[in-house]
Amino acid sequence: MGTYFNPSNEGFRKSAKDEIYIDKSGLLNILNRKLGAEKNCIAVSHARRFGKSQAAEMIDAYYSRGCDSKELFSELEISHSPDFEEHLNRYNVIHLDISSISDYYKDNLVSKTIELVYNELKAEYPDIMDIDNPFATILKQVYDKTEMINGGQSVKTPFVIIIDEWDCVVRNYSDKPELVHEYIKFLHSLFKSKESKEFLALGYITGILPIKKIEDESALNNFVEYTMTDSAEFTTYFGFTEKEVDDLCEKYDMNRESVREWYNGYLIDGEHMYNPNSVYCAMTRRKLKSYWKNTSAFATINRFVTMNFDGLKEDVVRMLSGEKVYVDTETFQNDLSEISSKDDALTALIHLGYLGYDCDESTAYIPNYEVANAFHSAMKKSSWSDISKLYQACNDIINATIRCDADKVAGYIETAHETYTSILKYNDENALSCVITMAYFTAPEYYNVIREFPSGKGFADIVMIPRLNSGNKPPMIIELKCDANADTAIKQIKEKRYTGNLRGYNDVLLVGVNYNRESKKHECTIEKVNVE
Repeated sequence: MGTYFNPSNEGFRKSAKDEIYIDKSGLLNILNRKLGAEKNCIAVSHARRFGKSQAAEMIDAYYSRGCDSKELFSELEISHSPDFEEHLNRYNVIHLDISSISDYYKDNLVSKTIELVYNELKAEYPDIMDIDNPFATILKQVYDKTEMINGGQSVKTPFVIIIDEWDCVVRNYSDKPELVHEYIKFLHSLFKSKESKEFLALGYITGILPIKKIEDESALNNFVEYTMTDSAEFTTYFGFTEKEVDDLCEKYDMNRESVREWYNGYLIDGEHMYNPNSVYCAMTRRKLKSYWKNTSAFATINRFVTMNFDGLKEDVVRMLSGEKVYVDTETFQNDLSEISSKDDALTALIHLGYLGYDCDESTAYIPNYEVANAFHSAMKKSSWSDISKLYQACNDIINATIRCDADKVAGYIETAHETYTSILKYNDENALSCVITMAYFTAPEYYNVIREFPSGKGFADIVMIPRLNSGNKPPMIIELKCDANADTAIKQIKEKRYTGNLRGYNDVLLVGVNYNRESKKHECTIEKVNVE
């Protein structure tokens, strides 16, 4: 076994024995069908912390001749497949983490990568040709040396080549076109050369962004891509599904609705997916908080927010208030250094995991409260400081509402409306609903916030139901009016029995808010009632 050639199964063994392990070995069934096929090169681009590296380690453990993994996979889904043992530890595997290698070898990345792999090949096949020969030719020679007669037929051992973080060179060295060109030529030798058509059983690369179409380069145009906008049959193998998270919530006695509010929301090919790193941390630490923004490309969201393309600020505010916005994802060049429009910025944020994407509607949205917090943090350092200041007052408006301080609540809402109206460019009850959502931005930390809540004889505008970790905060029903009065809103809540689904709470806050479009003034009435 080696580090790069025929690695061991230790990386996957540690993952599989972890406190939380979700069986994703069904991915191997898909890959087995692609072994030796015409379309045998796969590119998976997903956001950081979505399980790409763990999947790569699992692929090592299953295919690599450098280990015996039968027992490790014996209780996993793949073990029930009829061809499980046919492919188990039967391939020469090369696994490269380009991001790690580039940390040490920036100027001679390609030559050093070849040297690292060659030295391990040489240890197992001492009489292979000199390293100065084309690398694809060397791999072809190794392939030919594995020939044996099995059942009267000549059989050779092909390669499975895995490259993790393949795109870091394209992303990080755009100012060094010679290096990028040399690297692309290296990839061509592995995946598209004449020799590779013989020795390659499977090519599997992972990255953050989809493959960038580089002018005059065709090394990767034979890859089938799976992305954050289109993962097809790969979707459930990256991230946690709703069922998987519900099972974890039961095991760790965590409130499902709270976990969903914090970490759910990525809609990929119709599947609701969770960021696995965030869920893992929340379960093992028994605490809901923002875990992901400290480990991912947080600086990128701040850069895009600062760019402030025309319409971007408005769209971000609309998404933070719970709306979806249209985005044309086709213009994006899959390059973070070539962001030239609002659509490019939004599409990049989708691929980075900072926005969800509904492919049926071609819309982007904020997937969950954790990501909303990341936007909030980014805005603190951007030119959008006016919005950031309002966010910092969100807990104050929640506390003022609980104290039934209607005048202070009206004052907060009025300040928020003055700020957001100039951004949203409309001035009606829809704008007021958006403003209320933004004014109570931190409410999801304590409440399940539901807009257009079905109750009684209609739909309440906004209902906030306290979570188990809310510190005994009371539920709230907020009804909005324009050019009427706040008492009318309270009357509607009572007449239409919006409190009907909140039985069992001793105190329910009825909050009526009215906005006068002519005077641009707000009034608020708050009443506390018992619901029997």
